[in-house]
Amino acid sequence: MSIALGNLFDLESQESGGSPLFMSPAPSTDPQPISGEKNGGDGGRIPVEEWLPITESRKGNVYTATFHLLCSGIGLQVILLPAAFAALGWVWGTIILTVGFVWKLYTTWLLVQLHEAVPGIRISRYVRLAIASFGVKLGKLLGIFPVMYLSGGACTILVITGGKSIQQLLQIMSDDNTAPLTSVQCFLVFSCIAMIMSQFPNLNSLFGVSLIGAFMGIAYCTVIWILPVASDSQRTQVSVSYATMDKSFVHIFNAIGLIALVYRGNNLVLEIQGTLPSDSKNPSCKTMWRAVMISHALVAICMFPLTFAVYWAYGDKVYVKTKHYSIFCRCICLHLHFE
Repeated sequence: MSIALGNLFDLESQESGGSPLFMSPAPSTDPQPISGEKNGGDGGRIPVEEWLPITESRKGNVYTATFHLLCSGIGLQVILLPAAFAALGWVWGTIILTVGFVWKLYTTWLLVQLHEAVPGIRISRYVRLAIASFGVKLGKLLGIFPVMYLSGGACTILVITGGKSIQQLLQIMSDDNTAPLTSVQCFLVFSCIAMIMSQFPNLNSLFGVSLIGAFMGIAYCTVIWILPVASDSQRTQVSVSYATMDKSFVHIFNAIGLIALVYRGNNLVLEIQGTLPSDSKNPSCKTMWRAVMISHALVAICMFPLTFAVYWAYGDKVYVKTKHYSIFCRCICLHLHFE
């Protein structure tokens, strides 16, 4: 059994560098690499790839990759940046935010280049990348646990955030301003929705979901920073202080952690690039890098103005007033308070 699983695990990495042609209609019980001569020069596509729904489709393009990257790169965490500035101040906040953005862009570039570091093999999984870099034993030791930890943590955060959002939506729609469902029930509703979404055949089929997610992320980031900028500066900046009152190590370290939490999405770079076509003349890294540059430019347009505008308007009050899952509403309330 272990030998069979090992062979199957090894076949996962034997992905094509050729054009994205359809594979056999059903995976064989004993998957073997497909000859390039019999399949239009596909050069090594294997039926086992059909068992990996994330990268089953190679029909992606720069637009699908851009919106996938945007949806994974802009999240609720970006609204925590003004709170981090309230602890760090203008200078150190700007320095750490800029250095983090540059580092995030650099690590993304590394992943894009490592996706096809070996000709003819496309590495679409972190575990495969770790094995290729450190060997089988050390690669699995270094790769499996962080991937499991990241997946479990991401699922937990998404269920809590999504469930709380559903509960708040129901509370807003209710006449008596009370949610008809408890928090646990909202968590179950969100989990059921996630299970339904997981039935999509591959990542490219979720392009519409990524499009909506990217649009909503850009929309709420823009609304939040436009509110204080469009208001009267004399009224907005009444009693606003930019002094960092608490300079303890824990306070500052927590603020740096908030900034680090914002730079997300690297865990999906390999999978997103795995949905792009690739050949010797036009490798997937070129298309992927164009998508990375476009998406990161939009992320920067959303992230930096939001941070500077909200902190400029509310100062150290942001850190006291905000909570993780309702920070959007708190920013709106702060704006209305100063009005």
